[in-house]
Amino acid sequence: MAFVVLFGVLGGLALLLIVTLLRRNGKQTETAEGLRIEEQAPMHTGQDRASFNVVAMHTAPPTASDVHHRH
Repeated sequence: MAFVVLFGVLGGLALLLIVTLLRRNGKQTETAEGLRIEEQAPMHTGQDRASFNVVAMHTAPPTASDVHHRH
């Protein structure tokens, strides 16, 4: 009986997730804050690729990268 309830709850959550994703339907962001985030994402991606590429990571001292955090 517990398995039936468990699978019922999991099925309900899966159905809710599917309905939510289908309702979104790839809509663009409508708020100004969301638009700013979408515009900045490609810029941040390019910066991360330049900061964390193989040459940059292997030629810099270990404490010079953003990954190293002092505890």
